[in-house]
Amino acid sequence: MADWVPKTRLGQMVLNGDITTMSDALATKLPLREPEIVDILLPDLKDEVIDLNMVQRMTDSGRRVRFAVTCIVGNGDGFIGIGRAKGKEVGPSIKKAIDNAKLNIIEIKRGCGSWQCGCGKPHSLPFEVVGTTGSVTVSLKSAPRGVSLAVGDVAKSLLTLAGVRDAWGFARGNTKTKVNYAMATFEALKMTSRMRVTEAQEKSLNIVSGPIGVTFAETDVENQEE
Repeated sequence: MADWVPKTRLGQMVLNGDITTMSDALATKLPLREPEIVDILLPDLKDEVIDLNMVQRMTDSGRRVRFAVTCIVGNGDGFIGIGRAKGKEVGPSIKKAIDNAKLNIIEIKRGCGSWQCGCGKPHSLPFEVVGTTGSVTVSLKSAPRGVSLAVGDVAKSLLTLAGVRDAWGFARGNTKTKVNYAMATFEALKMTSRMRVTEAQEKSLNIVSGPIGVTFAETDVENQEE
């Protein structure tokens, strides 16, 4: 990272120390085109491979094999990204998919939107959100504390990396298509940042945008205590 030379205005601002948080970087509305920016602002970022497919194609010169990879990244505290890549080798394809996921990173809102809870902590979603990709439609709803993530495995991976601890999820369509399922869940999470809320709603539902200072380790300890 020491020999990184930024090529964009946002990268230069991060390198100079003008921007020190990921929230500030996204608030500038400048295009995020360098994964090194995310590496600096979110050093505790984790990644996970959601889908890995081998694609074969017959050509005049013979059979060609390529790999299609879908990866997600997140810090477990308000930031999540998803990316896809194709390549001739698995390793470089995964790395490229992770870099693409970093460039697609978003900041989500969390809160305590369940009427059954009222704990006032941002452990769940503040309201119901819906995302659609292809034939798959995913609905995510607020859940009371202790319910954990009552969603499919793919959606659970995204919600965990995003920092959502309790949620109910419903999916329609061909959910066996992991890529569409993951993208639909990502679109649903993106809706949390797009929806406008009033100050009164922020206070009553304790809506927080972005990080709240909870790490993966602290989340694991709290889950064990419950």
